[in-house]
Amino acid sequence: MKEQQELDILLVEDNPNDAELTQRALRKTDIGARLLIARDGAEAIERVLTEGVRPRVIFLDLKLPKIDGMEVLRRIRSDERTKQIPVVVLTSSQEERDITESYKLGVNSYVVKPVEFDKFYKTVSDLGTYWLVLNKTPL
Repeated sequence: MKEQQELDILLVEDNPNDAELTQRALRKTDIGARLLIARDGAEAIERVLTEGVRPRVIFLDLKLPKIDGMEVLRRIRSDERTKQIPVVVLTSSQEERDITESYKLGVNSYVVKPVEFDKFYKTVSDLGTYWLVLNKTPL
């Protein structure tokens, strides 16, 4: 099993534009984060549960091909090795049922992706700073 990388973020996102914007925003924060990208739920589960990737935080979209975000969250939270990894749902869904279900499954935060470029950029920068610099997690 691989050790947790101090400033790794696993972004689980199938939209290449959102992935690119996220990457740019995190680079701009200058906190030295390394962004790992999984393009669907199956790849996310493979990386975390099989390959042993241990990011500092997971930014998880809900609407994913192969395995949806709720199932990814369910599997991460049900495994002793990964249940303490912070997970932030970063999605376009504002549906109350998605918010409620995410928290029932143990999400640490639920953020709706802003549509406007500048707001999206700022949101991702703020999330990166909070989860990698300000927030403290168990070793």
